[in-house]
Amino acid sequence: MSSKQEIAFIKHGDFSSINAKVLGILNRNFPDAHIEIIDIFSDLLSKKDVSNLYYCLKEYGIDILLGKRSVSTATYLRTPYIVDKIKKAIPEKLTNKHYTFTFQTQSLFDASIPGIPHFVYTDHTHLASLQYPAYNPHDLPCKELIKLERQVYQNATANFTMSSNISKSMIEDYSCSPEKVSCVYCGANIQVQEDESFTEDRYFHKNILFVGKDWERKGGPLLAEAFKTVLNHHSDATLTVVGCTPDLNLPNCNVVGEISLPNVKEYFKQASIFCLPTKIEPFGIVFLEAMACKLPIVASNIGAIPEFIIEDENGYMVEPNNSQQLARRIIDLISSPEKCKAFGEYGYELFWNRYTWEKTGLRIRKNIEQFL
Repeated sequence: MSSKQEIAFIKHGDFSSINAKVLGILNRNFPDAHIEIIDIFSDLLSKKDVSNLYYCLKEYGIDILLGKRSVSTATYLRTPYIVDKIKKAIPEKLTNKHYTFTFQTQSLFDASIPGIPHFVYTDHTHLASLQYPAYNPHDLPCKELIKLERQVYQNATANFTMSSNISKSMIEDYSCSPEKVSCVYCGANIQVQEDESFTEDRYFHKNILFVGKDWERKGGPLLAEAFKTVLNHHSDATLTVVGCTPDLNLPNCNVVGEISLPNVKEYFKQASIFCLPTKIEPFGIVFLEAMACKLPIVASNIGAIPEFIIEDENGYMVEPNNSQQLARRIIDLISSPEKCKAFGEYGYELFWNRYTWEKTGLRIRKNIEQFL
């Protein structure tokens, strides 16, 4: 690529640390291009628009009054008014240069400009949330916003997804052409090496690991209930909770709380199995991190999880809210260190064959080059 070529990378916040990885992908795969980073809040919406408060109340006021929603950043972004404002601000922001293409993460706004190839990379659609048994359809954004979301996908030159269930949602729920949708997967947020060594004696320790910031949504209460049953069969089993601080009155339970990513990796390396019976999950990069650390997994049978948990090969999937089934699967694994090791090895191979940022970057570049 010519050194004069420009790429605009439009994002919102850190996107669960994913935006930094995507920026790395663009830098590595288009090394001769200059990448301009635009954050919609700091660069386009630097001050909260008071007018949007009216639209927040108009669309979500009853839910806010009833305590079902808060006046948060998420609510602020989910109004037709603010989406339209971002749509008008993008061309004004990008008028001074000729861009080879523009690239946005998530589908909360439409950064496409006529005449410039535009690409979207996301882990979810709003309507895909209806797949989750625990999801309340009332929590969907207003109908007008769903229509605007449809335009995001249809206006894009191509849409990249992290999982095939989201690709399917774009095509079936949003009438997006299959030729404009590609599943390119994603990678882990923690740093891992392909030749990294992990001790095998940890599979004998019966240490169950939970990693997540949202204890309720990630199925923490269900795991706590299942752990009581586990202790009836293995009194020496332990539960380690990383990322949040639930008030638990359980024996053999260590609540670590939120820590840095490098330190999280150390808990992966000490665990025997990884368990996250999540109720709602757009993707779940934390599962990939467990696989990268050779851990067998017990998880819910929802969303993208069936795509990377191969039943009885690298883990088990359970029905949501079934604590007894969850307990049985955990007991099965901690009773067999040999099975833990075999499952861990299988997941490790799957991770390196499919779920790395390097491979995701190559898939994205290959797709983008078709349109340039």
